[in-house]
Amino acid sequence: MMKRQKGKGLLCVLLAGIVTFTGCSAGGAENPGTGNEEQGSGSTYNFRLAETHPADYPTTKGDMKFAELVKEKSGGRITIDVFPSAQLGEEKSAIEQVQLGAIEFTRVSTGPMAEFNKDFGVFSLPYIFNDDNHVWKFLQSDGGTKLLDSLESSGLKGLTYYSSGSRSFYSTKPLTKLEDLKGMKIRVIENKLNIEIMKALGANATPMAYGEVYSALQTGIIDAAENNYPSYYSSKHFEIAKNYILDGHQRVPEVLLVSKQVWDTLSPEDQAIVKEAAVESTAFQREEWAKYEKESEEQVRAGGAVITEISDADAWKNAVKPVIEKYRSEYGEILDAIEQAKAE
Repeated sequence: MMKRQKGKGLLCVLLAGIVTFTGCSAGGAENPGTGNEEQGSGSTYNFRLAETHPADYPTTKGDMKFAELVKEKSGGRITIDVFPSAQLGEEKSAIEQVQLGAIEFTRVSTGPMAEFNKDFGVFSLPYIFNDDNHVWKFLQSDGGTKLLDSLESSGLKGLTYYSSGSRSFYSTKPLTKLEDLKGMKIRVIENKLNIEIMKALGANATPMAYGEVYSALQTGIIDAAENNYPSYYSSKHFEIAKNYILDGHQRVPEVLLVSKQVWDTLSPEDQAIVKEAAVESTAFQREEWAKYEKESEEQVRAGGAVITEISDADAWKNAVKPVIEKYRSEYGEILDAIEQAKAE
């Protein structure tokens, strides 16, 4: 405990020169002397939002729309500066700083969120969503809201979800059906679940850093990898692994977070402004993602990639049933809510 407090104090000292939002140890005290009390409009705040992706990426554009809406709805009292390209740290570091209140907001993938709230691990399970429409039916249902609310026990407040499409396989070898994966060496993110998924599909999982994938595909160390359309394009993996099959095995959304410490210092009126702006920014971010995804698809097709739609989704789902059942006791309630959303 002493070690944690010491680290927290050091973080405040290091940030003191750049954080305009005072009260680091309190994680959200109002900025004294900058309020608009004379206009009767409440306190003035200047917050920061940590973003991993570059300024032109759809999630960053969503962050900026959120900041714009907050400023507009608060009459300029609440401003949020967005820091793209991991200027304030990569996702795990950003989450930890938001927990402390050292950074007020961040946008992260729900993937690393499982380390802070185990329920978010459900999004790594394969083929639990039929399509993007099914994803959003769940995210905008009571089940999706309940999942966001559960973050409060981790020192975080979930504000809204953002889109990140679906992950599919691409290979240097022909890839048009499930059987083609048999024996393939496929790069995966290093975690137990992804390794189990590859085994269930008949492939050999090869954990590897993302930055090493291009050369590994080029030299034959791996046969395949998996990701969404924009990453397939921006990484230039399509130049080598020209066979892309749209199996959509994982759909891992993004989440916009605020520090629970900071949230609790805001008035109910300001909390409503922040929440409303976050929810409204979602539609804009989804539109930006859809455009970015379409542009990426057009580019990889123009670059000679062979795109295959899967003809039998049930075959892929049946192959990974043992993986789903293994984790059903852990995620049963959420999986039921996801299944219910499909029928709505």
